[in-house]
Amino acid sequence: MRGIVAAVAVLAAFIGGTTPAVAQEVPAPQPVCKNSDSRLSELSGLVSDGEHLYALNDGGTKTQVFVLGRDCKVQKVISAATDPYDPEDLARTADGTFWLSDTGDNRKRRDTVALISLTPQGKATLHRLTYPDGQHDVEALIMDRSGTPYLITKDLFGSSKVYRPTGPLASPGPTPLENVGSLQIKETSTQGGPAGSIGSMTVTGAASMADGSVVALRTYTDAYLYAVTDGDLKSALQREPVRVPLPNEKQGEALTFDPDGTLLSGGEGVGEQIRAVKGAAALAVDAAKSEGSTSGGTAGGTGQGTDFPYVQVGIAAIVVIGGFLLVGRLRKRRA
Repeated sequence: MRGIVAAVAVLAAFIGGTTPAVAQEVPAPQPVCKNSDSRLSELSGLVSDGEHLYALNDGGTKTQVFVLGRDCKVQKVISAATDPYDPEDLARTADGTFWLSDTGDNRKRRDTVALISLTPQGKATLHRLTYPDGQHDVEALIMDRSGTPYLITKDLFGSSKVYRPTGPLASPGPTPLENVGSLQIKETSTQGGPAGSIGSMTVTGAASMADGSVVALRTYTDAYLYAVTDGDLKSALQREPVRVPLPNEKQGEALTFDPDGTLLSGGEGVGEQIRAVKGAAALAVDAAKSEGSTSGGTAGGTGQGTDFPYVQVGIAAIVVIGGFLLVGRLRKRRA
């Protein structure tokens, strides 16, 4: 058994390649407040307007967004009767509507996934979605500045796909999704998460600045920030990102930006901290200005897939074995 685990670790490092560069002088995350509310024991999504935090708990039998003060205390709950299957991430559009990404599917059983829109007054609308190529587990949602949703898959060894709807969202739908790109998240040495170095390549959340100028993806251990030019999110995700380490989060899944560009992160578990990295968004903007746009390839921490498909085929059996081992270590979500 130890030999298999070791083989999987070596394989992960081989596929991941070199560790992506960390931007110069990235501030360390600083505590903002501690989540002590048992209703948020599985914090999975986060949005900030600077004054309040809006939090999504993984699971539940109705649609809920928790409104928190900057002290992490729940001030009220916005809710609707719609029963989600496995909500994983939270976004907010310019009109104040919350978007819950009901896209979790660890066991790959769902014929459709969904986005649930929730107004501040508690009106929920269900928008079902279908993938063009089978089931995927997704924990990351980005709404671009035009209100188009992007879903980023949670896959072993960092090979994530990016999907968006082929047209306007229908209710209840389903609206077909299309694959518009891929990412290769590389292994890092940042400590944290439930799955060791494998967790450093697993996409567990996403965020966007309110004006869409910078977006971020996160793994259990790190955040990756991308500057967005002219609202083109698809191209932005092919830039070389700025990596911001988020060490020592037990199961880090939540990510958001304050209006001033501070990056906020948090993880599951009562007693866990919400932490802040000040000036994070500016790091991505500065990096884009100094380096210019990149397209294709595998730049820095992410890129468009891998240049060695024959390796993936040759090691398929090891990947499957490693997958079963890893699934046993990760928290099981409800069916």
